[in-house]
Amino acid sequence: MTHAPEQVSPLSAGLRGRCPRCGKGPLFDGLLGLRDSCRACGLNFRFIDTGDGPAVFAIMILGAVVLGGALWFEFRYEPPVWQHVVLWGVLTPVLAIGLLRFLKATLAALQYTHKAEEGRLAQTAEVDAVTAPNVDRKVD
Repeated sequence: MTHAPEQVSPLSAGLRGRCPRCGKGPLFDGLLGLRDSCRACGLNFRFIDTGDGPAVFAIMILGAVVLGGALWFEFRYEPPVWQHVVLWGVLTPVLAIGLLRFLKATLAALQYTHKAEEGRLAQTAEVDAVTAPNVDRKVD
């Protein structure tokens, strides 16, 4: 008798960058690229399409963190500009890559958990016939 595999939490899979089905195999190939499939369970990762979602969330979160940090640093210590450039010039890309990895893995796991697919509009043949452009018509 076989039993269903234990459900992996999307947040746990996202934090660890692991397969959304088994939670064991690595999701990433490199810094932000996805593997073709899971090494542990064989899940095909080609269904994953997070689009611009991780970048949008990362911009919002990182923008608030960096701006708040820069303002706090400025008013607390009043450093010269070069210290801001060095600190935030190094910290921002490091935080961005880490946050993008987490967000991309979490959104991929949520996509798998909720069986998300590309949206489709339900239309009848009559509506299609009325609203569809006439492809046989010549354009001069």
